[in-house]
Amino acid sequence: MNEDWLKDGRKIPDEVMSYIRKMAVHAVRERGESPETVATIFNFNRHCIYRWLKQYDKGGYKNLETGASPGATPIITAEMDIWLKDIVLNKNPLDYGFDTNLWSSPILAELIKRKFNIVITGDSVSLHLKALGLSYQKPCYRDNEFDPDEAERFLNNKFPLIKRLAEKMGADICFEDEAGVGVRTRCGRTWGLIGETPEVSVSNKRGGYNVLSTVTSQGKMRYSIDSDSIDSERYIEFLGKIIKGRERPVILIADNVSFHKSKQVRDFVGAHRTQIRVFFLPRHAPAMNPDEQVWNEIKNNRIGKQPALRDREQCEASGSSSPRKL
Repeated sequence: MNEDWLKDGRKIPDEVMSYIRKMAVHAVRERGESPETVATIFNFNRHCIYRWLKQYDKGGYKNLETGASPGATPIITAEMDIWLKDIVLNKNPLDYGFDTNLWSSPILAELIKRKFNIVITGDSVSLHLKALGLSYQKPCYRDNEFDPDEAERFLNNKFPLIKRLAEKMGADICFEDEAGVGVRTRCGRTWGLIGETPEVSVSNKRGGYNVLSTVTSQGKMRYSIDSDSIDSERYIEFLGKIIKGRERPVILIADNVSFHKSKQVRDFVGAHRTQIRVFFLPRHAPAMNPDEQVWNEIKNNRIGKQPALRDREQCEASGSSSPRKL
């Protein structure tokens, strides 16, 4: 046997060394073996055994465990870590003169140099960020015209009124949205060799369809698919399909696209007040519309990951089946 760790105890893993120390001390203190005998058995210098015995006498078996090396004095202090985490979570690179709104380790390293006059690599910054509970990830993008105060007023004031109206009318509340799905809709990841981008055969033909849909809080969905563009006339046709044959009125909550508020649509809703009412979400707030999330799921996690769509007809067929499966 010619193992290096038999000749050099420094090459024994830390956790294993902890157990060796404990077994050696146990043999001396509790079984009455001599330190010299134990040193011979474990192939260690007897001075090691005496040192371990002193450690045991001071702190018991806990004191024999391998401790982490203190290492070099850290360049980034706790105060810097607090500052670093704060600007990542609450600031934007644009605030500091950079031409991007996405944080990167080199940018943060540059800011540390500016503020603290310390030179540190981007890799070191990454390690600190991970230790602070942060990770490098794809962000969700929020419209900079989104007004959180308007959203709060909708949730706290307007929506409770809508719910009371629904109770008074005996109506169902539905969220409505439109989506466009193209032949070239695709997303997702696949496996491949490291350093080589996998290739997947797809169609680059143009074409697709538009869809209008509603979803209730119970998950009931109604939708209509058409290859034509959506305008006031097409929207009114869809509203007519929604109320046709319904036993209960419907309160529709939609976004602020222009044709939702056109005179033709207002006239139609006014003429069918006992069957339908329409209210509007805060501006630039797609995340508040559950129906928006339904179509994000369909496009990104269903249609976008299906075998390549060859033409508009196949695209429309896929779009028709996906809501039913969902």
